[in-house]
Amino acid sequence: MAEYLTKEKKAEIFKEFGGSDKNTGSTEGQVALFTYRIKELSKHLNENQKDHSSRRALLTLVGKRKRLLGYLAKKDLNGYRALIEKLNIRK
Repeated sequence: MAEYLTKEKKAEIFKEFGGSDKNTGSTEGQVALFTYRIKELSKHLNENQKDHSSRRALLTLVGKRKRLLGYLAKKDLNGYRALIEKLNIRK
């Protein structure tokens, strides 16, 4: 696990978005976790432009988040809209 993502931070994200800190399988919690990781990797890449392995990891995370958001939009449109509003994701 990366040094910026502690167990406490991960539990806090899932508690806020997934209902409880043990509910790590919720779609909303996973999207929130991916969003947090994307923001942190973006900060890292602003300082380290030549870190191509991190850039690839960032693109992978963006794709995973996009697929999960598509699933959530099909399953629960109101929940999808509330989540992207809460996370400030453009879509």
